[in-house]
Amino acid sequence: MILPKIIKIVAERRLTVGLLMNPVAGIGGPTALKGSDAKDTIARAISAGGVPDEFNNRVMERTRIVLDELSGLEGKLQFITCKGVMGEAALSYSSHSYWTVFNPPESLTSAKDTKAAVQQLQSESVDILLFAGGDGTARDVCDAADSKQLVLGIPCGVKMHSGVFANTPRAAGMILRDIVLGKLTTVTEAEVRDIDEDAFRRGIVRSKYYGELTIPQQLQYIQQTKSGGKEVEALVLQEIAADIIDAMVPEVQYLIGSGSTTAAIMALLKLENTLLGVDVVKDGVVIQADATEAQLFDLVSACASEIIITVIGGQGHLLGRGNQQLSPRVVRAVGIDKLCIVATKAKLEALAGKPLIVDSGDPALDDELAGLIRVTTGYEDAVLCRVS
Repeated sequence: MILPKIIKIVAERRLTVGLLMNPVAGIGGPTALKGSDAKDTIARAISAGGVPDEFNNRVMERTRIVLDELSGLEGKLQFITCKGVMGEAALSYSSHSYWTVFNPPESLTSAKDTKAAVQQLQSESVDILLFAGGDGTARDVCDAADSKQLVLGIPCGVKMHSGVFANTPRAAGMILRDIVLGKLTTVTEAEVRDIDEDAFRRGIVRSKYYGELTIPQQLQYIQQTKSGGKEVEALVLQEIAADIIDAMVPEVQYLIGSGSTTAAIMALLKLENTLLGVDVVKDGVVIQADATEAQLFDLVSACASEIIITVIGGQGHLLGRGNQQLSPRVVRAVGIDKLCIVATKAKLEALAGKPLIVDSGDPALDDELAGLIRVTTGYEDAVLCRVS
């Protein structure tokens, strides 16, 4: 009997990975059934000689490759998973700490179980949701996952048409390793696609778009912001500004923090900017220049708002250095999910892997902000950074 290692770490903020395995992923492949989405297909696969445990082992082994790639990082990450064949079976063989939050009612799990597991894992505020399966699993994850939830797929299925999977299990482990070690990791929206299994069995490949998930990728500089392998700062600042402005919503107040990166946003809006202060913009107009903390609190208490700040170069501070007007009560009134970070990749790389820092004066708020955060680094380009 394998005793589960159920260790919930609270003393130190570690990367929290939610692990979900679909134990019947790929069961229809070896039996030439071209998929495993439907229950009758699973039953046919079993009757054709596809014993579930064999396929559980296949999914488990591919998941263990990812876990092995993370060997040596046990003190820097922790897992939350599902009982038995939906995750615990793989983690119980590893040296990684974990605890379980979902218990599937049957060993032959269903789409309903996958969706319930995703919701349960998200309720634990996992930094990244790692799932092992195929396109059908990706569809279920897409149905249940929040739009901002970072996910990554371990390829285990028959029909691998979605863009949410790493090329190989080892590649998935390498991406996670980079995130744990604080390397810049691009985030992007990837398509979830699946094919019509009945048509596929008749030799017709009919791929259908089902949605998108947010995934990490290895760091890539986009073509438009490169020159000799380096970013052209002026162009990068314009692209960051254009991305932020395109996402602005009417009737929402934007608190534009201090710094040259945020100044580029004001410049593209053709607005006067307080370089070392906080300006409030609404519908393309400055409604409060160089605002005080009290003025900001009054404004955000009365109207939907967002905060746009940048990173202090060389130090990595987000809050508590040069923008004390953005006090804990202002940030809480706006909502921590409405905090937008902008920075060039060159500025982030200059931190040499050190985490971003929040020192708001409210330890509880600092703890809430700790973890992975998305930083806009160009037009439709962003990376993941750790906040400490």
